[in-house]
Amino acid sequence: MRGFETDRRDGIARIRLNRGKVNAVNEPLVEEMSATVLEIAADSSARGVLLTGSGSFFSFGFDIPELLAYSRDDFVRFLTKFAEFYANLFLLPKPVVAALNGHAIAGGCMIALACDRRIMARGKAKISLNEITFGASIFAGSMEMLQYRVGPAMAEEIVFSGDMYEGEEALRRGLADRLEEPASLMEAAEEEVRLLAKRGGPAFAGVKTLARGPVGERMRSREKASIEEFAGIWYSKETQDQLRRIKIRD
Repeated sequence: MRGFETDRRDGIARIRLNRGKVNAVNEPLVEEMSATVLEIAADSSARGVLLTGSGSFFSFGFDIPELLAYSRDDFVRFLTKFAEFYANLFLLPKPVVAALNGHAIAGGCMIALACDRRIMARGKAKISLNEITFGASIFAGSMEMLQYRVGPAMAEEIVFSGDMYEGEEALRRGLADRLEEPASLMEAAEEEVRLLAKRGGPAFAGVKTLARGPVGERMRSREKASIEEFAGIWYSKETQDQLRRIKIRD
């Protein structure tokens, strides 16, 4: 099982994460998601993307217990693939809407930030870049995407606090674009992606490239060094001790 389901019809590519109870991200999932994003980019019949999760999580982020078994070199390889995945999603020349059915935490928040719109289930979802709370950092691409979304000052507040934001707080900080009742979340997300897809095609792709091209260049120019720094912090004794206390229950 590859950890997500896909459904392409009526011009919309739907992707639903379903890897256990928390949709934790591991290396095979990143590889398969990356391949799917590249396929969608090349598929002329796909005019938009709807990305969501299953259960009470959009995504918890990294599968920490699995990654703790990695050597540092293996971990850097994983981070490089993950960063390439979210960069390709961020720069995809088609509209991408995230339906945040549940919590989008750490790496899950990074994936959400790469989407054009984030529609959050009211009362069911929290969003956070909370790495600092367990002694980890973030890397350049995720910071660039966050600053692009919310501005530098708000981005600093979000990453320094590590707070989890629900509903109106997420909306106020720019981490969510719209709130919906859980029962109407998917209908609203479908409506949003179809609206954006109507403006799609070469014009949409051109405007998106103009808007995000400079951000993408900064992401890629700074990513390698920031990943090495991230790995150094991740493998420090203090951070490893905190990571080993994190439990994922699938």
